Amino acid sequence: MVALVDYGLGNIQNLKNALKYLGYDVVLTKDPEVLAAASHVILPGVGHFKAAMDRLREEGLIPVLDELRRSKPFIGICLGMQLLFSHSEEGDVDGLSYLPGKVELIRSDLPVPHLGWNTLVTKDGSLEEDVYFIHSYKVATDENVVAWADYGQRITAIVQKGSLIGIQFHPEKSGYAGLAILDKALKGGFL
Repeated sequence: MVALVDYGLGNIQNLKNALKYLGYDVVLTKDPEVLAAASHVILPGVGHFKAAMDRLREEGLIPVLDELRRSKPFIGICLGMQLLFSHSEEGDVDGLSYLPGKVELIRSDLPVPHLGWNTLVTKDGSLEEDVYFIHSYKVATDENVVAWADYGQRITAIVQKGSLIGIQFHPEKSGYAGLAILDKALKGGFL
């Protein structure tokens, strides 16, 4: 069973549908026992970084998530990926600090938010697919990067450290390529 962390921020239905399409049993929960019983945990999210951290704190989920990310595959998607890092300019607040790096506003001559289809880039060419992005903040890190996109600058798109994976784009909105990437993440990832 795949558990989606329910903390009130995220477009959950599309992600649930994508996971069901891939053949996974899915539950949306904030119950620590249900989360602990899951085979995988996904931290989704759409919205503001500080509001997300406040909600996780209010729900008492931060110590729960800290334990879960040490014991099972853990995937952060969109804002959920950004929350994995140490600090964000969006609200000037600390994140979960599971990965080194910070979240910064995209400063670009191109339109912000970074909205629409963009091609993933990898060192070995293994994930060069078009995927769907919608975000105004990016993760600034050189560590654990699996894939990125070019948007007048390097936009970190996928990170992985062991069984901890972050995906900046929306795999559930990225057609068959996104579904394949989500499935690969759930089956162990990209390394």
